[in-house]
Amino acid sequence: MKKPSKQLPKFAGETAERRFWESHDSTAYADWTKAERAVFTQLKPTTRAISLRLPETLLAGLKTAANQRDVPYQSLIKVWLAEKLDESEAR
Repeated sequence: MKKPSKQLPKFAGETAERRFWESHDSTAYADWTKAERAVFTQLKPTTRAISLRLPETLLAGLKTAANQRDVPYQSLIKVWLAEKLDESEAR
């Protein structure tokens, strides 16, 4: 990718900068060959509440398993789902 050909303007505020980027392409202003992956360790993933219907016996079993591990049952469900997804993606 080529080097940036334009100098970034000074912005009066966030609103002005937002309007600018809505109508301009960043490739003319940034050298993306020098870009580095950012890691934001303090960010929490966005979560969304869902409704999930489970048989009462399954829910009771989940609550029992969570109680044995001294964790909330919803947290245990999330951990188990994430583990299963990782296993599935590894195949």
